[in-house]
Amino acid sequence: MSAARLTGTKYGCGSGGCGACTVMLSRYDPHCSANACLLPVVSLHGAAVVTVEGIGSTKTKLHPVQERIAKAHGSQCGFCTPGMVMSMYTLLRNQPQPSLEDIREALTGNLCRCTGYRPIVDGFKTFCGCCQNGESGKNCCGGAPAWSQVRTQEKTVQTLVLHLHFQLMLQKGGGGRLCFQGNRVKWFSPADLSDLLELRAAHPNAPLVVGNTNVGELCRRSSPGFCRERVTDPTGTGALWAIAGVTFGSACSLSEVKEELQGAVGRLDPEESRVFQALLNTLRCLAGKQIRNMAVSLPSGAVCLHRLSLHPLYWQFSVAVASYKLTHKLPFSPFAGGTREVPLNEKFFAGFGRTHLRADEVLLSLHIPRSQPWEFVSAFRQAQRREFAFSIVNAGMKVVFKEGTDTVQSLSIFYGGMGPTLLRVKRTCEGLVGMSWNEGLLEEACRLLAEEVALPPTAHGGKTEFRSILSLSFFFKFYMQVVQELREKVGRHKRKRSEPESYLLTILHPSHIQMVSEIQSSKDPVGRPRVHIAAFQQATGEAKYYDDLPAVSGELFVFMVTSTRAHAKIISMDFSEALRVPGAVTFLSARDVPGQNRRLWFNNTEELFAEEEVCCVGQIIGAVVAESREQAKRAAERVRVTYDDLSPVFFTIEVRARILLTVHTSGEASDREHFETPLICGEMYMGGQEHFYMETQGLIAVPRGEDGEMDLYVATQHTPDLEVVGHTLGVDSNKITCHVKRLGGGFGGKVMKIASLSAIAATAAYKTGRAVRCVLDRGDDMLITSGRHPFLGKYKVGFMNDGTILAADITYYSNGGSTLDESSFIMEKALLHMDNGYKIPNLRGHGLVCKTHLPSYTAFRGFGGPQGLTIIESNVDLPAHQVRAVNMYSEEESYTHHRQPFCPRDMVRCWDECLEKSDYSSRRLAVQHFNATNRWRKRGICAVPLKFGIGFSKGFYNQGAALVNIYKDGSVLVSHGGTEMGQGINTKAVQIASRILGVPMSSIHIKETCTGNVPNAAPSAASFGTDAVGMAVKDACEKLMKRLEPVMKAYPKWTWSQWVITEAQGPHTSVDWEKSEGAAYYYFTFGACCSEVEIDCLTGDHKNIRTDIVMDVGKSLNPALDVGQVEGGFVQGLGLYTIEELQFSPDGALRTRGPNQYKIPALCDIPPQLNVHLLADSQNPNAIYSSKGIGEPPVFFGCTLFFAIKEAIAAARRESGLNGRFALSSPATVEKIRMACVDRFTEMVPCPEPGSFTPWAINV
Repeated sequence: MSAARLTGTKYGCGSGGCGACTVMLSRYDPHCSANACLLPVVSLHGAAVVTVEGIGSTKTKLHPVQERIAKAHGSQCGFCTPGMVMSMYTLLRNQPQPSLEDIREALTGNLCRCTGYRPIVDGFKTFCGCCQNGESGKNCCGGAPAWSQVRTQEKTVQTLVLHLHFQLMLQKGGGGRLCFQGNRVKWFSPADLSDLLELRAAHPNAPLVVGNTNVGELCRRSSPGFCRERVTDPTGTGALWAIAGVTFGSACSLSEVKEELQGAVGRLDPEESRVFQALLNTLRCLAGKQIRNMAVSLPSGAVCLHRLSLHPLYWQFSVAVASYKLTHKLPFSPFAGGTREVPLNEKFFAGFGRTHLRADEVLLSLHIPRSQPWEFVSAFRQAQRREFAFSIVNAGMKVVFKEGTDTVQSLSIFYGGMGPTLLRVKRTCEGLVGMSWNEGLLEEACRLLAEEVALPPTAHGGKTEFRSILSLSFFFKFYMQVVQELREKVGRHKRKRSEPESYLLTILHPSHIQMVSEIQSSKDPVGRPRVHIAAFQQATGEAKYYDDLPAVSGELFVFMVTSTRAHAKIISMDFSEALRVPGAVTFLSARDVPGQNRRLWFNNTEELFAEEEVCCVGQIIGAVVAESREQAKRAAERVRVTYDDLSPVFFTIEVRARILLTVHTSGEASDREHFETPLICGEMYMGGQEHFYMETQGLIAVPRGEDGEMDLYVATQHTPDLEVVGHTLGVDSNKITCHVKRLGGGFGGKVMKIASLSAIAATAAYKTGRAVRCVLDRGDDMLITSGRHPFLGKYKVGFMNDGTILAADITYYSNGGSTLDESSFIMEKALLHMDNGYKIPNLRGHGLVCKTHLPSYTAFRGFGGPQGLTIIESNVDLPAHQVRAVNMYSEEESYTHHRQPFCPRDMVRCWDECLEKSDYSSRRLAVQHFNATNRWRKRGICAVPLKFGIGFSKGFYNQGAALVNIYKDGSVLVSHGGTEMGQGINTKAVQIASRILGVPMSSIHIKETCTGNVPNAAPSAASFGTDAVGMAVKDACEKLMKRLEPVMKAYPKWTWSQWVITEAQGPHTSVDWEKSEGAAYYYFTFGACCSEVEIDCLTGDHKNIRTDIVMDVGKSLNPALDVGQVEGGFVQGLGLYTIEELQFSPDGALRTRGPNQYKIPALCDIPPQLNVHLLADSQNPNAIYSSKGIGEPPVFFGCTLFFAIKEAIAAARRESGLNGRFALSSPATVEKIRMACVDRFTEMVPCPEPGSFTPWAINV
């Protein structure tokens, strides 16, 4: 793609886990979406690949898909937008009038970190048949915008040419064998089955690749001489692609299998299609649409490349007594000869990634028989995320009864994820044959299963207790399901055909936004929901990010060499082998830095390259520069570093750090005897979080050749911080110019860490005299840059009987990692938010940052606020909503615990409106009724208020800068110090300039953020970017108008010709930590949120049912953008509190280094009802046009899901007689939920003694 300069297709992860690289692949019909990062170009012979540039452009004509996602505000940072567009476009090419479920399925393989998905679905659901036919009243989409009546399927010249091309290919035939020879790989594409068998005989050790979705990654890891074969022509190998009834050709994709199974289920009686329905239930949640379109259901070669232990279909095929048909070449015969059928069972698999196929055999087909009348089949899986995630454990179960009885005739149980390959619990199944299907069988089955599937605590993948409990829970679910079906069968009740579970159907409700005043001029854009000014360019792929820029002549690529030890002395580095790799140019280390390798950050020294000692896994110790990124990566892998391990080594939060900060309000935390109720003492742990911005960190460093000048085209939130580059090169900052057009997401992760990467790339450019590009792989980005700080909070809280909090004493511990970074500021913010919206007469807080041997944690959206707020919310032990209402600030002039005055009126309004709009009281009663009538499913509901400080507590950061140029033709160019990363800062700046100057938005342009125009700007962070930049733009425009006013009056027909630069200084903010007082923030943003969840007590799965948010944004500059920030922040918080879990090995290495291991929220995780309301008639005299910062506060609202889950767990524990307090750490993953729901199954699995084994992962 990059060679063709088709930069619309983005490289987000390289493993098919994000969907940013989605393209449409066509081989006549049907079209299919696919991940470009997994498709070697040699595998596409004879196919057409359509990228986002091929369907529409702002220069010609937008495709309706591009237009609608932009107009629905479904593009924020825009990095994921082309992939979303192509997934939807492909669906429309196959189904011009899709259903909402079709749209949901098409987007399962696409992730978005910004929007929260609602506006994307809003735009795309207008393509539903009901909307296009004017039938929106049928409750499919809940109505559609007026612009939905647009033709979606146009017969373009391109379409006709492609159809003609494919027809000619079909008439001509597939042709002969193709062979592609590279430096490291030889790739064969056989002409037909006979040719395939010839190749298998000639290359018995080469893998046969048929749609395998691991192939892209394997090709990059291949060693020289590794030979690959690939069946690419469906016409040439027709025997592999045929579908006949329930017999699948071995090259059928999972999407084709799913489609055929759906047809079979529709044609057959429910009793005959039980096994097909079980397979369908799994396929609906297996991988994303792009993966299913390319992946095949069968391990087609002698070397199987699937993740077998995680592929649930194999276990279900085994349960169904499926069989494979194999073929091989007969000696001395040019044709396919011998065939044999083998059952698909545990004997077929030799181990992880291996089968018992002979080297010369090829799989032809798979046959799945129908279910018999007294045969019952079910499939189960549990993953970290409900869809688009590998299973933690999956299972297929089948029981056959003697006709007319409940006596077990045969039983088959297979598990995946309980070992290196397929596990059949043979002894358990044999022991249950002949028994009646009753409680006695259940007890015996659980006893036998507990013995047969027990995992050692050191098992690969960890979670051993959870996995063992899941094996029991799955059987119990199967037992209960069969009991129900037997009752229906005996009672001759016609069982309804199974449908997808309701939580898979996502229908997102629109949000309610503010309206501008009727007296406001129609030409004034402020307060109106204008579309993001770059939305159309982002939807067409025309928007450029740093890695989309064309290569500079002679450009090189740099790849980092990182430490593999957590704490060690560097003995030697041998890079001689690396420099022998073709294309390698040079190696960089500390000795190559022309200026300073160390910098002082608030009296703490940080190294660019580690010199003598490493202090974490992932610390940069060197870098390889090469002609291409692939060559640089291969060379970096050959650098040999010798270490001498040092001790001690710390990874977890230890109480060994110095006391960093202390804050307390008036009075001291009272003694225990002063309370009418006992003290509540406890602790809560909050895990960290990965930024997972869609665009990884990187830059292009271009030396200018004189006076040490250098240009940096970089993805950063803080351009002045790149003064580090000047220090590293030994030149003044005025010779380093930083250019930022836009970021593909930031969330705080591109404030500090990018400075070191920029300095390294600049050093490489300085040494070689050539431009150098640095683009971190997803795994290296996650390893090097780290994320949100893990926190541990320990508290003592005293209540009155009515729930009034008299006193609280809280100590916060954060894991700061190996260097200070911004950890002290983050701890400050946690302490400054420890009261949330509650007036606590006696409040004492301590904050301690712990230095550990992990990559340094850094800024993340919320900046310590969510951690500080969550700990105080976890203290509420009485009826939560009552305690919150009783303790909320209520006086017109209230004072925070750090003695900053504020008015809580709008906070109370948000709380009251949230309870009213969410129908909290009646829904709470409904939750109690649901819990009383359901043993294994429980619900919880939680509402919380929010008081969040806006701005920097360090006053010197509260400033904005802008430069406004007015040209002779009347057009306006605005430059400012903020960076556009999806939050809409450029759009709002244009709206403000349009109001002041009285010119339309179309006449105003923002080119880029550049230190050559606006130096010394504050970072775009702390929800303060629009406030600071907006004031600066307003001030600059007003000064221009004031200067132009006399001229305009005297010469009204003249054109403008003037420019101005101005800097707007915000209010002074600071805290005296000795006196524990000060105005820490510019102002406060308020809000309230209510969420309801339902948990599965047997598996730990949960579904988010509904969320209502009321947010005080003052008078919004752009309600559409603000609602997008609220929804996006909430969904990021959803991930923080429920899904996203970082795992470190006992030696300090990050295990979750990509989307395959680390899961952010997907479309399936969004509550079906997500209602956002902006508080009406709210004023804020402290910010631009009475607006409020909104980027960070909504992240905290994810805690409503966490506490609702905890409430549901408490209901489940009461069923087991457990009524006391219990600890639940964040995130509330499926494992933690299941382990907290104590029952007879959890008691059957012994808990290993801590310290008696080495765990797979540790809490840090």
